[in-house]
Amino acid sequence: MLEQCAHARFVWNLALEQWLMWRSGRRSSAPRFVEQARQLTDARADNDWLRAGSQMVQQQALRDFDQAVTGFFARTHRRPTWRKAGQHEGFRVVGPQASRTEKLSRKWGRILVPKVGWIKFRLSRPLPEAQSYRIARDTAGRWHIAFAMAPDPIPAPGNGEVVGVDRGVTVSAALSTGELLYCPRLKPGEKTRLLRLQHRLARAQHGSNRRAKIKAAFATLKARETDRRKNWVELTSTGLARRFDVIRVEDLKIRSMTRSAKGTVATPGKNVRQKAGLNRGILANGWGRLVERLEQKAAGRVEKVPAAYTSQTCSRCGTMDKKARESQAVFRCRSCGYTVNADVNAAVNIAAGRAVTARGADGVQSAVKREPQLATSA
Repeated sequence: MLEQCAHARFVWNLALEQWLMWRSGRRSSAPRFVEQARQLTDARADNDWLRAGSQMVQQQALRDFDQAVTGFFARTHRRPTWRKAGQHEGFRVVGPQASRTEKLSRKWGRILVPKVGWIKFRLSRPLPEAQSYRIARDTAGRWHIAFAMAPDPIPAPGNGEVVGVDRGVTVSAALSTGELLYCPRLKPGEKTRLLRLQHRLARAQHGSNRRAKIKAAFATLKARETDRRKNWVELTSTGLARRFDVIRVEDLKIRSMTRSAKGTVATPGKNVRQKAGLNRGILANGWGRLVERLEQKAAGRVEKVPAAYTSQTCSRCGTMDKKARESQAVFRCRSCGYTVNADVNAAVNIAAGRAVTARGADGVQSAVKREPQLATSA
């Protein structure tokens, strides 16, 4: 399977190299999928090691790259980048070969992987009738298989309730109902071991077996943290989709918020280390993944509210005062004296769709962005 991953990564990088050689103004454009598929046939005829792999897997890597280029020009995806060994290990199987699956027991199944054979895997849910699947290996050395199957959205409870969700660094998610939700992190002992592994990794020689073992142990701890964050996101998003009819969140540009502040040599940035810590805190709380899963599970019921001044506005009287937030956790309105948790106060404003101008005029605006209703089969 690692050879299949290497073939898919090699073909992807070759297609990317061809695409990067093209510049606007040239007479001929960069080759697309059909032409690259012909070139792949010639390359397989000239290279035994490439011919030993599955042609379908290699062609699918070209098709994935073609879709990535299309998404880049449509401004829906980032620019395609190089795939590296040890970081991007995976391949996709499509067509009739994706349906060669068998259920062995309640917990186990097996699948016939091209050029590999029958592989057993653990069932985390009922075996779907999918037309494609992807096999991937993470940095901790674990293999995963994911079937392309879009589950049906969770039906609305029909109670007419609206909830606001304020995402933060200290409190992962504060609800307008007063609930404070925290994303699980590494335990103190695990953090100590992670720091010790970082120190050992800095002293290890590049390319040595000792460095490889340290990197594997380091990746195992980071994978444990990632698994806990993903599990928390799934449980939280499912609970919100089942409890509330409308879910309102702040319209945040997380990619821009987590951009590095180091600047350039000519214009170096300020407070770079503090900004880096803030970026790590935002990413560790799963802000983007939480909203993404909410939009998938509660399709058409997630609304995005402008984030301006939601944390500086009193949810009771509507007065905007930047000095009302005395600390990270305390909000005390100097106009009406209302005191409440600062994150809960912001969540209430988000639930009301409240947006405030810079002059302090408040009101419930109609600029709430509603996610489009996804078409679902009956």
